[in-house]
Amino acid sequence: MQLTIGEVAERAGIATSALRFYEREGLIEAERSEGGQRRYPRDVLRRIAFIRAAQRVGLTLDDIRDALASLPDQRTPTAADWARLSKSWRPLLEARISELERLRDNLSSCIGCGCLSLKSCALSNPDDVAATFGSGPQWLFPDD
Repeated sequence: MQLTIGEVAERAGIATSALRFYEREGLIEAERSEGGQRRYPRDVLRRIAFIRAAQRVGLTLDDIRDALASLPDQRTPTAADWARLSKSWRPLLEARISELERLRDNLSSCIGCGCLSLKSCALSNPDDVAATFGSGPQWLFPDD
C-alpha cells in the first residue's frame, strides 16, 4: 500500500516540507502517480525514523546519507543494520559528549577568546597566549 505525502508526514510526525527536503537530499525516494503526486511505500516510515534518530544524536546529513548508502539496494534499515550503524557512531558520540562536558565545566572561566576582561584571564591566558593556537575560544574548543 502506497501512502501520500500527507499520510507519511502525519504518521512520521514531520512536515511535508521535511519529506520533500529528505527526498531532494537523496535520503528517501517517492514514486509519482499519473498526476505527479508523490507516493511512498509504507517502509519509508522506518527509514524516516532512522533519519530522525540519527539527527537527534547529532549526525550530519552527510553522515546519514553515507549510512543509508551502505545498505544494499537503498533498502530500509533492519534492526541488524541499526545495531551495526549505531555502533559505528559511538566514537563520534563519545567525542561530542566529551566536548559538551568540557563546555559545561569551563563555561564560567576564561575560555581563551582574547578579550582579557575576566580576572581569571590573567592566570589562564596572560597576554593572550591562547592566540598563538589560533582564533576563537581556544580553551573551550581547542580542536577548532
